[in-house]
Amino acid sequence: MIEETRFGDVTALWLSWPRSAWAGYGVHVFVVRNVMIDTGFPGVAPEMRYAVDRFRPYGAFLTHHHEDHAGNVQLLAERGVPIATDTETLARVRKPGRIGLYRHFTWKAMRRLKSTLTPFEDDRLSLIPTPGHCSNHQVVWDEHTGTCFTGDLFLGVHVRVAHSYENPREHVRSLRSVLVRNPARVFCAHRGHIENGVTMLQSKVDWMEETIGVIEQRIDDGQSDRHIQRELLGPLGRTHFISAGDYSPVNLVTAIRKTRPNDSSRSATANGSPSVSASPSAPRARQ
Repeated sequence: MIEETRFGDVTALWLSWPRSAWAGYGVHVFVVRNVMIDTGFPGVAPEMRYAVDRFRPYGAFLTHHHEDHAGNVQLLAERGVPIATDTETLARVRKPGRIGLYRHFTWKAMRRLKSTLTPFEDDRLSLIPTPGHCSNHQVVWDEHTGTCFTGDLFLGVHVRVAHSYENPREHVRSLRSVLVRNPARVFCAHRGHIENGVTMLQSKVDWMEETIGVIEQRIDDGQSDRHIQRELLGPLGRTHFISAGDYSPVNLVTAIRKTRPNDSSRSATANGSPSVSASPSAPRARQ
């Protein structure tokens, strides 16, 4: 299924199929000035063929390698669409790793990229590294309109579940690196256009920083990850059990424990240095 919504120069294509809809998920592919942002997931390959034929994009950007974002990269490459991404994402889509059964059910396993890829550049669109959700995550920045296509950087303010490989501290730094650009518009891959985007991104930063601080204090008090999860983030829900723990609130606690600063860094924090630093200033978006 494909649903289309227009936001001025941006067309948002909402993609889902029965299995993802049953699980409560779908994803957006955005089209701006005949450039695609991400490629959707393998289960909607027919819809993406239609979209490529209709919009005839002269290029596409990949925010990261996950199958709901890069799942049809081979389809675009077969049709000669140039693609912009980073070297890590390119390596991962050329040799996709194994995915859990729940991801196979929801999205379907992606076809590996085996075609020769034509690199793509755009005068007004660029990729900005924003690790945290994964090491190779990037957002797409539209310098002309001050628009940020955030991939999986936002997802929501109070996101209490995580994969085991996520880095919440990096995620906060990445959010700040977008905030200093003061985006005029924010588009999230799973939530579409975000009203009051800057306010929502700041709210997410505030919640994450507060949550990291509380979890660190509980770790210092000797509490276990499961105890902290139950007391602070709530009980394990359907997502935890369906994913066999791969996407779970306990992973958020574990990730914060694993990425704790060393003792000297924590001492510096106690003396007034921030534990999560803001990125260098960037120019304000043109309105």
